[in-house]
Amino acid sequence: MARMTPQTVVLHGHELSYVDSGSGPVVLFIHGILGSQRQFEHLIDTMDDDHRVVLPDLFGHGDSAKPLGDYSLSAHAAAMRDLLDHLGVDRVTLVGHSLGGGIAMQFFYLFPERVERLVLVSSGGLGREVSLLLRAAALPGADQVLGVVASGPVLSGIEALGRRASRLGWRPGADVGAIWKGFSSLEDRESRRAFLKTTRAVIDIGGQSISAHDHLEGSLPVPTMIVWGSKDHMIPASHALSVEKELPDCRVEIFEGAGHFPHLDDPERFARVLREFVDEAGSADVQD
Repeated sequence: MARMTPQTVVLHGHELSYVDSGSGPVVLFIHGILGSQRQFEHLIDTMDDDHRVVLPDLFGHGDSAKPLGDYSLSAHAAAMRDLLDHLGVDRVTLVGHSLGGGIAMQFFYLFPERVERLVLVSSGGLGREVSLLLRAAALPGADQVLGVVASGPVLSGIEALGRRASRLGWRPGADVGAIWKGFSSLEDRESRRAFLKTTRAVIDIGGQSISAHDHLEGSLPVPTMIVWGSKDHMIPASHALSVEKELPDCRVEIFEGAGHFPHLDDPERFARVLREFVDEAGSADVQD
């Protein structure tokens, strides 16, 4: 797939980067911490023949601005609303990965009339447990430590080790590749500041500090699907199973052997279940 050229829009004085492709019902993909629109761009070809696909870089990520200010779930959700307003879009299917899942749920909580269906992929906000790697960002002095380990010389050294390991037959999985791409984006101070503010808005030293369970209340008025990798070491797949008990009408897809990025571990299956879910939910809407 050819890399699409992102567009930009100025929201509240800051540039936000996004890809907008296709026509039809709108699907908005929201990436996670250290992610970008590129983690979902492989889905454009499988979706934009009869859907409009919107892939933004959240503020503080990718090619979007990294301003001082609010990086809470509500602030990110409001930015997504402002982007949709700019695009003239009233209602969307939200697909949120990790932090993006938390943003998607917050968007639904704030603007329920604008959400047709929810897809939560390895989502944050569904349980306390989260990896030590992310909890470490809440520690005092994390900024200074991150400034050293994400510096050019250290990153170059790690890349050299990776190349040598590859020549010996090591093949990094989707999790390693995606996390490395995100981590290597933290070389500049603005990106590190945005990462820490985003992480600390939802995580403390004990784990995730924000929970959506209080708002689930046994049902959601929109079709909901949860996708998780069985070997997710960032946020455990048990969170998906706990939500399944609370929301018996939601669809749960566990990708056996996949990690925190099931849409990258098994992109063909992810594209298939996503299309099935969107098409089935769309047919139900028409029948109603």
